[in-house]
Amino acid sequence: MRKKVIAANWKLYKTPKETRDFFLAFLPHVQGHTRDEIVVCPPFVDIFAAVVAVQASDIAIGIGAQDLYWRSEGAFTGEVSAPMLRGAGCTHVIIGHSERRQHFGETDDSVNAKLKSALLAGLVPIVCVGEVIEEREAGLTEEVLRRQCTRAFAEIAAEDARPITVAYEPVWAIGTGRTATPELAAEAHRVIRSEAAKAFGQTAAAQLRILYGGSVKPENAAALMAEEEIDGALVGGASLDPKSFAAIVKYQG
Repeated sequence: MRKKVIAANWKLYKTPKETRDFFLAFLPHVQGHTRDEIVVCPPFVDIFAAVVAVQASDIAIGIGAQDLYWRSEGAFTGEVSAPMLRGAGCTHVIIGHSERRQHFGETDDSVNAKLKSALLAGLVPIVCVGEVIEEREAGLTEEVLRRQCTRAFAEIAAEDARPITVAYEPVWAIGTGRTATPELAAEAHRVIRSEAAKAFGQTAAAQLRILYGGSVKPENAAALMAEEEIDGALVGGASLDPKSFAAIVKYQG
């Protein structure tokens, strides 16, 4: 059985002090929680504060970055590499988030390059795929997901793919308050898993964890997590409040 992952994407929020305050409030709420894997992905400048906060506790929480560059070093001002993230204490990294694609020109090919770099450095990549509203309404969701997965998984050997986690983001649901029904999300996850089977084989695809990300809240977490094909959540705005995120982590399944 695949262990679910509940991951927080803080986006462009919180200072290092606010990060420390978050964990002071959050950690007591999830004391002893082992059912799910918990990951928090703060901005780069908050990673050190987050790593120190979780190291001081007895709760296993992964700390991830929200992006990386695919080169390990060089004259690339402003970029952060996978080895740097590992050295800073990161265990995970988000790749190809819809906001990176929309605002910063992320492409399927750059997602593939970043994924290879993350795997080489020993990071657990959370690879984001998903359709915009125009693609959904045009009936292109499956086509979009197949294209994004095919290109993201290109030239990655099955034996190297084990750490990969995928997050399905219906872009039309992010920050809008709209949520794909659990059934719609599960159908998208089945498409993603079928593409993973083509790329890595049935065994690896069966083990692949696929998260749902799109206005996940305490009110809908349990219904989403009840779907067999949904292996966790990538949580945006609702993860900024420690009580709200703890309520999602502790959904009643």
